Amino acid sequence: MNQLSNEQVYAAGLLNRALDPATQPPEIRAFLQAEIDLLNDIVVEGMSMIDVGCGTGRHLTMLRNRLRTGVGVDYEHAYVVEARRRGGASRLHFVTGDATCLPIRAQFDLAVCMTNTWGTMNDQRGVLNEMRRFVPQARMRLLSVFAEASVTARREWYRRLGHTVVEESAEYLMTEAGFRSEHFTKARLQSLVGDCTIRPCADIAYIVTF
Repeated sequence: MNQLSNEQVYAAGLLNRALDPATQPPEIRAFLQAEIDLLNDIVVEGMSMIDVGCGTGRHLTMLRNRLRTGVGVDYEHAYVVEARRRGGASRLHFVTGDATCLPIRAQFDLAVCMTNTWGTMNDQRGVLNEMRRFVPQARMRLLSVFAEASVTARREWYRRLGHTVVEESAEYLMTEAGFRSEHFTKARLQSLVGDCTIRPCADIAYIVTF
């Protein structure tokens, strides 16, 4: 089988299938719900927020009634088109672009990169730098990433999505189609992110604020 890049795998519709609850092992469903609960706790009325790697905009759409402004960014234009269709609100804006170099000058109250999106990106430090530019206030930039304990559940999740894992290391899983998804230890996160707070999420992930 010819291997694809992560960008090509996403363009083929992996995200939409992955968000179908029928494909999700219980641990993955619990993690996705924990992310939603976290955002519901953090985001208050009148906030501005940017979602880096927003996919089809599900988190911003969920929060649209309390956000002053919400901006979602994704490199996959088809997902951005779908996000605009779902968003349906003047206070939400969705942009196709590179998360390491975005044509956005505004600043926000909160920047997020959810559901291990950061763990599939090539230039992770470049993304962190952009998040810092968007949100100058420390601890208002948030990553949701997989921990090592996620490997068994992710193997099953990817198998159900037709992406059988063929390589596993201490830092990533690779599927036969070429999809590469990382997982992290606290020590590695601290090395990559720098000054940050790391806390467990749903037993298989970490929430990182920096």
